[in-house]
Amino acid sequence: MKKTEFKRRRRNLLSELGDGIAIVTTNPHHHRNRDTQFPFRPDSDFYYLTGFAEPEAVAVLIPGREEGGFVLFCRPKDPLRETWDGRRAGVTGACENYGADQAFDIADLDIRMPELLKGSQRIHYSIGKQPEFDTRVMSWVNELRAQSRAGVQSPSEFITLDHLLHEHRLFKSAAELDAMRTGGKITAAAHVRAMQTCQPGMMEYQLEAEMQHEFIRNGGRWPAYNFIIGGGANSCILHYGENDQKLRSGDMVLIDAGVEYDYYASDITRTFPVNGRFTEQQRILYNLVLDSQYAAIAAVKPGNHWDQPHEAAQKVIIEGLLELGIIEGTLEQQLESGDFKRFFMHRTGHWLGMDVHDVGDYKIDDQWRQLEVGMVTTVEPGIYIAAGADGVDKKWWDIGIRIEDDAVVTHDGCEIITADVPKTIEEIEALMSS
Repeated sequence: MKKTEFKRRRRNLLSELGDGIAIVTTNPHHHRNRDTQFPFRPDSDFYYLTGFAEPEAVAVLIPGREEGGFVLFCRPKDPLRETWDGRRAGVTGACENYGADQAFDIADLDIRMPELLKGSQRIHYSIGKQPEFDTRVMSWVNELRAQSRAGVQSPSEFITLDHLLHEHRLFKSAAELDAMRTGGKITAAAHVRAMQTCQPGMMEYQLEAEMQHEFIRNGGRWPAYNFIIGGGANSCILHYGENDQKLRSGDMVLIDAGVEYDYYASDITRTFPVNGRFTEQQRILYNLVLDSQYAAIAAVKPGNHWDQPHEAAQKVIIEGLLELGIIEGTLEQQLESGDFKRFFMHRTGHWLGMDVHDVGDYKIDDQWRQLEVGMVTTVEPGIYIAAGADGVDKKWWDIGIRIEDDAVVTHDGCEIITADVPKTIEEIEALMSS
């Protein structure tokens, strides 16, 4: 992502702050165990505004400031620590390479922040994300309040930054969509690789290894979320994560996996037979889910509200389950009772972006918001019939199917940016047989 992209984002946010000030922190660096740390990943809000990927950093945005509106606190250069832990931008690099108008040593944060807060009417800040940092913010405000008799003006209002910033993140720019398209292609190639290599007797984690190989060799160092690779009964566990069971002939395997590319998530789910051939029951339920996904995708377009794709998928699935005798009654009765949710218990999509379950309101004034150009959503209906399902013939047991793609809302509908991985029965069987 180019520096101009981050500069544009900061400019847009600064224009909405009025006489307020915004404070944005990055993630802490978490330990995995003892002296081993997890790979560091910056906070999405922080990175969205700064492009700065180092830990121990705070961004401050101040409209109308004479010295410039973007102040970055970060670690200083340290040759010894950089020999052990890697290069640092330092305060000079923060300005030269990341566009900060001013940069200071993170160790000076408590000294400098009260001065930066002077004269601001309000603080835009995400309270609750880091309770220890919340305490520091309040200490700065209290320091200024103690000087009120000397004419020092302190902020009198706290406003959560989330709504303002997350509304910006909800609408993707051309640069963001380019990154997401690339991530979609990498993830699609990984799903194709899994289908091509899958054989009875393999372990679920071996498919994970094949996909991870495809991610990394194409520049996607990390998955966007933990791999879900569930064979047989495990396909009916929505967030299954053990991935340690043997894949059996005659079972289906559900793979929900996506790469993070340039800090943007991809999210694809495919379900296919371990041996490459669908059984009759698998075929019937799979086509039912696929038809529901087609109906939902057709409803992803400007002017429709957020819930319409879900309503479309839900209607197809309920009518199909009624026809198969898996549930009873009428469409209206099922919608009222919710009995069908035993087999389709989640929504059909979620926002997608820097986070796999990305930010942005789904309702405005308690009404589903309308879909607009530049939004990105997943489309992922599913049917899950676990063993022992009450009143369901055993022939349907242990079949879990989800089909998921990523859709960008366009002027006349939507663009599926994950279409490179097969999803019809004919395509899947042909690919796996080859």
